[in-house]
Amino acid sequence: MPTARSLLGQRAESLASEQLARMGYRLVCRNYRCRGGEIDIIAWDGACLSFVEVRSHRSASFGLPAESIDLRKQRKLHLTAQTYLSENNLHEANCRFDVVEVVFAKGRLPIIEVIKGAFDAPDE
Repeated sequence: MPTARSLLGQRAESLASEQLARMGYRLVCRNYRCRGGEIDIIAWDGACLSFVEVRSHRSASFGLPAESIDLRKQRKLHLTAQTYLSENNLHEANCRFDVVEVVFAKGRLPIIEVIKGAFDAPDE
């Protein structure tokens, strides 16, 4: 049975996908998984392949959702992206890491913020 947290995460990913589509991104896949980790959304933004991490909070009281992506998570996303690129023979693709923040404020519509190029591939 899904938890309230997992349902909130699924809703945030759906809202993020819809927002990215409105912005002209072409969705490739959601919830790409490999042995090393998971990437929430992979989409083309023009000629750039975007690996998107979706983060949500119930309020901004404890900081913005993107602030919760630490160096360890960035490294994991980078390794997962490398696996995706290798599996799909996209070694020469122009890529970046984007973050979509979704804040669910009680009694209000969700606030959705897309941060293009939120972080670079971390040094190993």
